Amino acid sequence: MAFTIAVTVRPNAKKPAITRISESEYRASVSAAPVGGKANQAMIELLADHFGVTKSSIEILRGRNARKKLIRIG
Repeated sequence: MAFTIAVTVRPNAKKPAITRISESEYRASVSAAPVGGKANQAMIELLADHFGVTKSSIEILRGRNARKKLIRIG
């Protein structure tokens, strides 16, 4: 069962965390810098751990180079 969520990424955070804003909107704080896709990779790892899925089942649909992203899980 795949679903889509909106995620706002906060790079360079002190500690990684996922915060639920609403039913389909989340905030991901990652300690990685937004250079070379490292913040995106850290966000994918954090979301995979949070939702209990594999990293390969998470796809960035929109916003690869922006803080606000549309993510498909599943």
